Amino acid sequence: MRKIVDLNCDMGEGFGHWSYGDAPDEALMAVISSANVATGFHAGDPNSMNRVAALAKAHGVGLGAHPAYNDLQGFGRRKIDAADDELVNDILYQIGALREFGRRHEVPLQHVKPHGALYMEAARNEDLSRHLIETLQATSPELILFCMGAAVTYEVAKRHSHPVVREFYSDRDYGDDGMIIFTRKGAAVDPGAIAQKCLRACQEGKVQTESGKDIDVAFESICVHSDTPGAVDILKAIRKALTENGIVIAPARDVLAHDAAA
Repeated sequence: MRKIVDLNCDMGEGFGHWSYGDAPDEALMAVISSANVATGFHAGDPNSMNRVAALAKAHGVGLGAHPAYNDLQGFGRRKIDAADDELVNDILYQIGALREFGRRHEVPLQHVKPHGALYMEAARNEDLSRHLIETLQATSPELILFCMGAAVTYEVAKRHSHPVVREFYSDRDYGDDGMIIFTRKGAAVDPGAIAQKCLRACQEGKVQTESGKDIDVAFESICVHSDTPGAVDILKAIRKALTENGIVIAPARDVLAHDAAA
């Protein structure tokens, strides 16, 4: 049974006067423990990064970079064919941008979580995952990498002894292989049902796949996408269900520290 878990959400996913999804960052920040902040390539800009970093400071939330393919028009949910070195350089560039806004508000960068199609590509591409992890170890060895437990990224991170957090996707369906079923647009879901899905995952380590099969799932963080309709209500329902059952919600760094000491 998982007795402590991180609750993460994607933040700052707008650009200039435009915003994506119906959930204000301020409302989301009040109910999560780690924030994945858009760093300009799929969404986000300097002003939004600055604003969300300040919000993370005010709420005691772990600050994370959410780098993506350079694809504003496609919201980073389209694969772009590029060399691994080019993609890792893009990721490093985006991490650096958010790190400076974190420093401005005295918030250390806690983690990095690739976005959308880049996240899914790394999950299956061992060379890309290895190049990314080796680069992080050279530049930010303390920076936690978020990924799926079924992803090759997780295996590579463990082999390199790099800090890594596995995610459980509350608002996405799972395939029988333990990977999430990628979608470009989140569908409406029932907050109560999602909360029970997360509670079961914490208590039993199980999730039902799209085919109806139960599979094992291990994780340290639960993700809710900010563009899923009703994201704030979903997060509140998850938090309520977990805390009422004695499960503590804490930033990813604290979850890893707890697990290491257990």
